[in-house]
Amino acid sequence: QVQLVESGGDLVQAGGSLRLSCAASGIIFRILTMGWYRQAPGKQRELVATITSGGSTYYADSVKGRFTISRDNAKNTVYLQMNSLKPEDTAVYYCNSPGRWGQGTQVTVSS
Repeated sequence: QVQLVESGGDLVQAGGSLRLSCAASGIIFRILTMGWYRQAPGKQRELVATITSGGSTYYADSVKGRFTISRDNAKNTVYLQMNSLKPEDTAVYYCNSPGRWGQGTQVTVSS
């Protein structure tokens, strides 16, 4: 059974940092491209960042230079380090592997 379990969401002040984690099970993690998406209230879910099995990364323009995606294949875990957070980063953040979603973790950035 495939499971993606996110953690690390919290309430933080603007300018602060958070690190999200996504622990995966039931998949061959090391060969998969993993991603982080987010969905703010009243908005569509949007791509934040992805990381391939080889470690190549992609970032949405809105987070480039502030967020860093990484993975630990030994722990079947993907991370999203978020720095210089802004109120507009407030959203539920979802972990993704092809065809699979986690339950989401809430990130709230206060101004």
